[in-house]
Amino acid sequence: MKRIVLTGGGSAGHVTPNLALIPKLFALGFDIHYIGTEKGIERGLIEKIPGVTYHAVKSGKLRRYFSIENFKDPFKVLYGAFQAFGLIRKLKPDVLFSKGGFVAVPVVIGAWLNGVPAICHESDLTPGLANRICIKFCKKIAVTFPECKKAIGDKAVLTGTPLRESLFEGSRAKGLSLMGADGDRPVLMMMGGSQGAQSVNAVLREALPELTKRYFVFHLCGKGNVEEALNSTPYYKQTEYLSDELPDALAATDLILSRAGSNAICEFHALKKPMLLVPYPMGASRGDQILNAESLQKRGLCHVLSQADLTKESLIKAIDALYSDRHALEATMAAQPAAEGTEAVMKLILEQVK
Repeated sequence: MKRIVLTGGGSAGHVTPNLALIPKLFALGFDIHYIGTEKGIERGLIEKIPGVTYHAVKSGKLRRYFSIENFKDPFKVLYGAFQAFGLIRKLKPDVLFSKGGFVAVPVVIGAWLNGVPAICHESDLTPGLANRICIKFCKKIAVTFPECKKAIGDKAVLTGTPLRESLFEGSRAKGLSLMGADGDRPVLMMMGGSQGAQSVNAVLREALPELTKRYFVFHLCGKGNVEEALNSTPYYKQTEYLSDELPDALAATDLILSRAGSNAICEFHALKKPMLLVPYPMGASRGDQILNAESLQKRGLCHVLSQADLTKESLIKAIDALYSDRHALEATMAAQPAAEGTEAVMKLILEQVK
């Protein structure tokens, strides 16, 4: 039986492409193992999948700012690499696929030490720190943006991002029922990711009295960010996070307000959802979301509002402009190939299986 080890974690975006690959791998008869952290979001998402064996290793966080933990984490990464080395030596997989995140570094190194070929994936326009380290130890790195392929060089292959088939199977009727909406006005969905987007959450809530005159606002606000006092607000529904119900919610959505994480915007593009992106600013991130958003904006695939310009008034104006431009955005997205890369990534993985 062919065996594969998957890895990736730290955020939902470092797990969902693996979720897209798992059904394809099962269909081909692979024995699937996943190496992640002990307490990361990946554990909760993966352990509930029947037939996938989860293994936890230590890993330090790769920070771009000063912290006393920066002196400890290289040792955690080293220890994690030894753990991963032992696991991979025991499992003897045919291939490793890494979606990135800080847990990927010790796992990819562990595979390399065992002579197991690794395929990495980078969703953003520029490679993240973890993948920049892993490039040395992998056979190929699959990328979503042409700019990223050019930056990495010969090891890079333009594939797009693996997307879950279930995303395309949502029911608008079920989504409207989930939201408590009756479909009499356009639905604006705010997605801040699994942890939420605090500054956008706050401004959106300030703008609710005006926005709910024209839109039904469905707010995915992130874990621990529900504002109980707003629960009775007409034409507004908030919830922390969706998993299995997300395809239905997206099917019922007319407009998207979101950060500019690469996996999320690939999904919105594939679903042809007009999007207003508010990327994380420099200082709060390495600037990858700004580049992601700019790339899509240049191609006519989205509207962008910088966080520096984010106010109640500017948000209302930007959402109204998005609604006015929605048909043009939908046409442009339909005319361009969506960044759906499941089959292309599967091809890279299978090329490494002897």
